[in-house]
Amino acid sequence: MAHIVLDNCIRCKYTDCVDVCPVDCFREGPNMLVIDPDECIDCAVCVPECPAEAIVAEEDVPGDQENFIAINAEKAPNWPAITRSKSPLEDADDWNGTPNKLQYLEGCPCRRALRPPLLSCPEWPSGRCSFASSRPINISEIG
Repeated sequence: MAHIVLDNCIRCKYTDCVDVCPVDCFREGPNMLVIDPDECIDCAVCVPECPAEAIVAEEDVPGDQENFIAINAEKAPNWPAITRSKSPLEDADDWNGTPNKLQYLEGCPCRRALRPPLLSCPEWPSGRCSFASSRPINISEIG
């Protein structure tokens, strides 16, 4: 099982976890990090390093954030590896601890976000996007 980056990383993107990862499994998106589940060796050294407490073992993902298992798996192959820490986002401390930040993930994490010229899913604001719902999403649903 891999570790999963959760909702609280969005709009924070602290990178303290990156420096301690022995296998370079972190990937960097515009406003959050994800963990590549194919690279993670489940060592857990990143967990205590995250100031946002946004990293948990897959089996410990809260029910209302199970869709982050799919988000990590879907984004990891498309986002570049990050192997050295850098400064967090400018207003990270203001966003740290804010609940329900999935709506702020840059670009809807569903299949529509992967097809240019769309920068985000047209169904995201309406709440009709499958990732905007709280139900768990199977990775096979992502196009």
